[in-house]
Amino acid sequence: MNWFEQIDGYCERTDFTYWSEPLNALTNLAFIIAALILWRRSAGVPMARVLCGILLAIGVGSFLFHTHATIWAMLLDVLPIGVFILIYLFVVNRDMVPMGHWYAVFATALFIPYAAVLVPVLNQFPFIRISNFYWTVPILLAIYALILRHKPGIARGFLQGAALLCLSITIRSLDEILCDAIPIGTHFIWHILNGIMLGFMIHVYTRHMLATGRTGR
Repeated sequence: MNWFEQIDGYCERTDFTYWSEPLNALTNLAFIIAALILWRRSAGVPMARVLCGILLAIGVGSFLFHTHATIWAMLLDVLPIGVFILIYLFVVNRDMVPMGHWYAVFATALFIPYAAVLVPVLNQFPFIRISNFYWTVPILLAIYALILRHKPGIARGFLQGAALLCLSITIRSLDEILCDAIPIGTHFIWHILNGIMLGFMIHVYTRHMLATGRTGR
């Protein structure tokens, strides 16, 4: 694999100069700002601060991808997203369901076969196929909202997060489709909405931990 192979995957990019995607690059500040705000609000909740650190890494990795546009930068973009999903799912299982540590690890690991089964199904729908993997997340949030319907605060937060993510994924998927009509694309809006959404999900977790007094875990 050529780690320095360049990738042109977004409407805004017109060449491979560093600042060919200025909006896509600079709107990664949404992740960094959200991480810094939630860091201050999550004092005493260690795993919330871990999530804030990963959120910061998402912003940095995505910035590098939208400036360097290479295979290695793409990995720095997608890997922190995958780590955030798994860590958040783990703390949901352990602290919000809740279940024992190793049961939570096992339940979190089930995300891999869940996504492996669901993505081919999503591929059957032309528009959904564009961002197939990402759609697995709001679907899972809705499932957990149903499971935790006896905890209205958590369930409502998960449904709100799922709805915002659905909007965000839709806008992401429209980037290349609307390229002729909107030369700057729509991907930068995905960054802004995702920064808000992921920050909100950290807030939902932090709020639960502070409300239950289980902040030291």
